[in-house]
Amino acid sequence: MTDQTRWGIPEVQLKNKHKKYQKDLLEKALEFVNKMDDETLCELALVIEAEYERKYGENKAERTIL
Repeated sequence: MTDQTRWGIPEVQLKNKHKKYQKDLLEKALEFVNKMDDETLCELALVIEAEYERKYGENKAERTIL
């Protein structure tokens, strides 16, 4: 068992919690995506692409898609 008083343990735990939270969000989103029809799914894809470009910039978004 790891000594919980060592330096860096809280940071690692926080990082792991963040990863789990993001994974849980993805699983929840996929539940809803499976219920969508084609038209709504295409609209969602456009919204996601626009949000990705807003957040990370157009250049990175283009490299990721290709």
